[in-house]
Amino acid sequence: MPDQTTASRQEKPIRHLNQIDLSRRWSLSPRTLERWRWMAQGPSFLKVGGRVVYRLEDIEAFEARGLHLIEKDRR
Repeated sequence: MPDQTTASRQEKPIRHLNQIDLSRRWSLSPRTLERWRWMAQGPSFLKVGGRVVYRLEDIEAFEARGLHLIEKDRR
């Protein structure tokens, strides 16, 4: 019988994007992401065996922090 952690992993798989996928999502150069990592900017990332990957939840959180809402009756 699988334990509770195994069951929760099956319910919500962690998705990752690599540098190329994220650069396409945001329409920017992969080098920009490299520079952001070097400057400690941008979304959090993981380095796995020399590969850099970004968790989808970190990407979405970074996007939400950058969201600017415009008030309708702003004068």
